[in-house]
Amino acid sequence: MSVANPKTSLSVRDQVSKDEWEVRVNLAAAYRLVALYGWDDLVFTHISARVPGPEHHFLINPYGWMFEEITASSLAKVDLQGSKVMPSAYDINPAGFTIHSAVHAAREDAICVMHTHTPNGVAVSAQKNGLLPISQQSMGVLSSLGYHDYEGLALNEDEKPRLVRDLGDKNFLMLRNHGLLTAAASIADAFVSMYFFEASCMIQVRAQSGGSELSPIPKPILDGMQMAVNKVTRGGGWRTCLASTPAQAGSAGSVIQGLAIACRWPEERLLAAPGLTKPSHSGSAAEGTPATCLIV
Repeated sequence: MSVANPKTSLSVRDQVSKDEWEVRVNLAAAYRLVALYGWDDLVFTHISARVPGPEHHFLINPYGWMFEEITASSLAKVDLQGSKVMPSAYDINPAGFTIHSAVHAAREDAICVMHTHTPNGVAVSAQKNGLLPISQQSMGVLSSLGYHDYEGLALNEDEKPRLVRDLGDKNFLMLRNHGLLTAAASIADAFVSMYFFEASCMIQVRAQSGGSELSPIPKPILDGMQMAVNKVTRGGGWRTCLASTPAQAGSAGSVIQGLAIACRWPEERLLAAPGLTKPSHSGSAAEGTPATCLIV
């Protein structure tokens, strides 16, 4: 396979719309955050995001790349049939495509779908009773949680209708014996939803390991939790947790700043290249300050 000469070819940024580039940068930042939090599983899980427009194209990680290596330009753009709609030297994982395309096709509101295989998530997904109402973190998850039984590696197209049925209109899905999934209206929402999903599972595993009887939260409190979450986030979804101002909470363009705030990275570090030194304000390289987060 011939590879285009980067010196004579247009960059990916030059080939896509401003809106698509923004999604690419935010999605690449989300991959880096998942790696930072230790939720990745080598190259075997995925985060996908819908490209703005009527075509139902979406972005997903190139197969074989570690999450900390993902960049805005390396993300593969595919249609709902799994065919690449933009030239790329990289393939995608067919199992990842099966799960993510099913959700994107069925849920117009699912702009971003995040799926993990964390030890805590898989451990709880293997328990018959699933996620228990034993922590404040679990309350928001339980108010919008579905379960999907394990059917083997997600390669069978016939599984899609059952997966879509089990997710329904919910934002959280526990894949039995497999892992966790969040579906949300923004990349920021999907990330913060996964943060609470993962935290809930980790707390449950730790609480169970203590050996003492667990104290469940009463059902009336659980029943009113969704209303409470909406009140806390002012109806703006989890993205409000990542925004530094109310104006940013409603702005798609603020997501990268919100993600940077969430992991305590300056925005300029998110846009720097790995292996290089971060330039100082005077334009010279700052010695001893390696930048680790290439996003473009």
